Amino acid sequence: GAPVEIDISKIEPGQKINVEWRGKVCWLLDRTPEMLATLPKMDNRVADPKSEVPQQPDYCKNETRSIKPNLWVAVGICTHLGCSPTFRPELGPADLGADWLGGFFCPCHQSKFDLAGRVFKSVPAPTNLVIPPHKYLSDTRVVIGEDTKA
Repeated sequence: GAPVEIDISKIEPGQKINVEWRGKVCWLLDRTPEMLATLPKMDNRVADPKSEVPQQPDYCKNETRSIKPNLWVAVGICTHLGCSPTFRPELGPADLGADWLGGFFCPCHQSKFDLAGRVFKSVPAPTNLVIPPHKYLSDTRVVIGEDTKA
């Protein structure tokens, strides 16, 4: 359960990397301005648009569910039955529909999450993706498993 420190200096805009923390996959996604612009458009399609269900630290209870708007940290495990959703950043793919603005799709039972990990309405997953405790050590280093209260 030890915290894990990650060098984020080489993550490109639009890129997601995977790291392991407590035996779970965690994602770090550098969201572009275009990706961030999709979030308000999703409010009427997601089940918990204001992140009222406590699945993130208080410092990530905001529209982007992050400390820094562009860098998003999340546990990459579907809240339905524990599968790992796939990152689907493309817009309007045939299999997800013309109104898909990018996000995460769980192939096990077809749950969908937006680019802030907010779960869509009427899918098997009951809640948003979990945001782990984390903090920035610098502009190029983040620690998952620790926050400023630790």
